[in-house]
Amino acid sequence: MQRISSRLTRTSSLSTLLTQTIKRRSNTHSLKSANLQKQQEPAIPGHFLKWGSLGFVRTSRFATGFTPLEPKPLDSIMDIERAKTKSPEDLASIWDDYHLGRGHIGASMKAKLYQLLVQRAADCKYFVIPLWRGSGYTTMFAQVQMPHMIFTGLEDYKSRGTQASPYLTVKFYTEFAESKDLVLIRGDIVFTSKLSDEEAEWILETAQSFYLNDVRYKLVEQFNKQTRDFEFKDVLRSLNMPIM
Repeated sequence: MQRISSRLTRTSSLSTLLTQTIKRRSNTHSLKSANLQKQQEPAIPGHFLKWGSLGFVRTSRFATGFTPLEPKPLDSIMDIERAKTKSPEDLASIWDDYHLGRGHIGASMKAKLYQLLVQRAADCKYFVIPLWRGSGYTTMFAQVQMPHMIFTGLEDYKSRGTQASPYLTVKFYTEFAESKDLVLIRGDIVFTSKLSDEEAEWILETAQSFYLNDVRYKLVEQFNKQTRDFEFKDVLRSLNMPIM
């Protein structure tokens, strides 16, 4: 996952490059384990001149709330026609940089890896991921139904079931999979009080590693198909975390 940390100064031509207005909603939505098709995302920040080259928009209401389980089409985030003129490397860099900060993460992956993720997620929709915090960890419960992923706290899910609210929602965009061998990934943190940007990025990367790494995927299969044989401590070991 490529990340760009450079920043350019705003110029007076910025307003001519911004072509859309991002709207937000502040509704609260519940996590639906049986039907993840009603999912969504909102908007993001970053490198102003590069954003403008793709028609990205960010307003002062950027992080004031949104509906996390309602689909947000790619053409509502960027100008797809302009994006077609970019190389895969440039497009991935712009996308990642644009999503830096304020409760959003951006990433990308090769189309072949995405297809493997789709295949494995169709067979194994759930998993648990420990998030290390100081002297202990919080366990996250992942639900995967491509092109979406939803993460919530395991304790919240155990106590509230399908009414548990998601902490992080992720959407995979495949519009450039064939033409550029590139799948864009967008993560939206629903509760910034419960997850930092860095933690959300780590959760997403770790979840993908368990689905895409052959050795780690065996634990995902155990969790979904051979629950009695599943040992959470094996997940901790695979991540080099201490067994509490």
